[in-house]
Amino acid sequence: MKISYVVPGLMPEEEARRREGLLRGWASAGTQVDVVTVDEGPLSIESVYEELICVRAMAEKVMDLEALGYDAAIVGCAGDPGLDAVRELTTRMLVTGPGEASFHAAAMLGRRFGLLTLDEGMVAMGFEQAAKIGVGSRLVSVVSVDTPVLALTQDRDKTFGRIVAACQKAIAAQHVDTMVIGCMTMGFMTMAKELEEAIGIPVVNPANVCLKFTEALVSCGLMHSKAAFAVPPKIALGTARDYRDLFHTRG
Repeated sequence: MKISYVVPGLMPEEEARRREGLLRGWASAGTQVDVVTVDEGPLSIESVYEELICVRAMAEKVMDLEALGYDAAIVGCAGDPGLDAVRELTTRMLVTGPGEASFHAAAMLGRRFGLLTLDEGMVAMGFEQAAKIGVGSRLVSVVSVDTPVLALTQDRDKTFGRIVAACQKAIAAQHVDTMVIGCMTMGFMTMAKELEEAIGIPVVNPANVCLKFTEALVSCGLMHSKAAFAVPPKIALGTARDYRDLFHTRG
């Protein structure tokens, strides 16, 4: 089984290889996991606009990976930017999103789950994502750690303290029984088990949960439905040869 984890933005090579090592450690025997980066896009994804501008380069990379014979691609952002779009384009390769996988996992593990996000401006995005995924009634709290993505790893102890405080706020105010880490950088800080011990409820890490969901679906021979994520009409009808022909410029 060959799975790619596609980073939908710019990432230093050292960090990409670190994440690749973690994913390979979590993967089952016989699963090859490769972290793939793009050449353009935001340095981090913390807004709707940054989600939008990352999609084109990421989608093109996903199509390259399908041509190379990968069994699945993971969109490497907890907001799942462009997930539906790339599902429209692929015809043989499964595409999964960490947000979707971790939200469904949380809904299986408890009755009232909470979501950790980066700042107050992203709270509404979390509720909207849960509604789109179909678990909106189960997400009862979105709490912020008030820390930008690029600052999360600068002081791990400080970040962990902010995360614990945010989780405790959700537990006290909304009786949350399960927490989802809503950021891949937080997920790859590998603090989920430590956090579980600190707050006393299950913590879903989107980094390893999405990988294991993806492995399970591939093992079962399943792919996203092309009835749900139909090939774009211009491609299906032959007026465009492939996804590249859908983009035009003047002149």
